[in-house]
Amino acid sequence: MVLYRKQEPDGPAARLGLAISKKHARRSVDRNRIKRVAREAFRVRRQGLPPVDIIVLSRAGIAGAEPAELRAELDRLLENLK
Repeated sequence: MVLYRKQEPDGPAARLGLAISKKHARRSVDRNRIKRVAREAFRVRRQGLPPVDIIVLSRAGIAGAEPAELRAELDRLLENLK
């Protein structure tokens, strides 16, 4: 799940926050993998994003998702912010 809030028009560049809980991804390996994928998806698209604060929240079943699935979903969600 991705939440976002627009900043002032002349505000700083887009920023990313991550909230990946132990409740949804028990192993630290899974939590760190999710964070790596989210940061990379954000890094690639950051220049094209408007000035927004983005928060990525974990939901049930996220730990079992493949990295390619996560990346595709994050890319889709970030594309919708334009």
